[in-house]
Amino acid sequence: MSEQHTSKQLSVIGTGVIGNGWISRALAQGFDVVAFDPMKGAEARTRNAVKNAWPSLEKLGLADGASQERLRFVDSLEAAVENADLVQENVPERLELKREILAKLDAAAPSATIIGSSTSGFKPTDLQQDCTKAPGRVIVAHPFNPVYLLPLVELVGGEATTAAQMETARALYRDMAMRPLIVRKEIEGHIADRLMEALWREALHLVNDGVATTEEIDAAVVYGCGLRWSLMGTFLTFHLAGGDAGMRHMLEQFGPALKLPWTKLEAPELTDELIDKVVKGCEHQAADRPVAQLDKRRDDFLVELLDLVHKYWPEAEGLEGRI
Repeated sequence: MSEQHTSKQLSVIGTGVIGNGWISRALAQGFDVVAFDPMKGAEARTRNAVKNAWPSLEKLGLADGASQERLRFVDSLEAAVENADLVQENVPERLELKREILAKLDAAAPSATIIGSSTSGFKPTDLQQDCTKAPGRVIVAHPFNPVYLLPLVELVGGEATTAAQMETARALYRDMAMRPLIVRKEIEGHIADRLMEALWREALHLVNDGVATTEEIDAAVVYGCGLRWSLMGTFLTFHLAGGDAGMRHMLEQFGPALKLPWTKLEAPELTDELIDKVVKGCEHQAADRPVAQLDKRRDDFLVELLDLVHKYWPEAEGLEGRI
């Protein structure tokens, strides 16, 4: 992670799993963090989440000034954003609720302050609709769990958003050691979630049709395509599959297979039988290990994997470096 000290303030609205991930990351990068969540016990849960994330963050490397003590909770949304350099909204994924909260944030925050929504699916123009003060600064800033380790953040501007506002957002998220990916066009689900959703739907069909168990499908990803994807992604992986002639030869050779009925993009009906298969399969894989234990196992793996990714994917500003 970055060694650069910053005195910027991140204001976090909503402190569930994603909100707490943002808080942990920002603290590790030397930010001051102000949080607001009206739920009873929110502060205690957040401080415990940060404490649990800190060992992994220490392994990655803390910025100068990084401290868990730079977090404070306030009792109103308005107080949270008063001096914010960046606001991150993480309320539940309901469009009406997000628009209501974002309108309040827009009214309360200084006009130049970027307000990012962690929404995984909604388009920013829809989120901006009730904002009247500076709607363009309300954008999508979609991260991935665990936010304190995974660096990708998808940034999407709406109809009211200017290029200058997007560049300001890009710089702010870079300050948190994120790798911002500016999405060229608004679309539900953005980029990464649409890709994951396609794989998820096909996986459900394979379980539903009795082709494979949840464990077998996960093994196919972990020991096969997932290893290549973690370094090269989808397109460059297929480029190599074409040999010396690259992608052109791959498409000539395997392109016709795209017309074959190998995949089913529509999700299967979530019947009780399918739900039971998926749940029992996942419980078998978990092997009575609590989620907290699995979280730690995942984080330890990601810390080591990120070291490898950084070794073979040289650091660059944003995503401009070649994979």
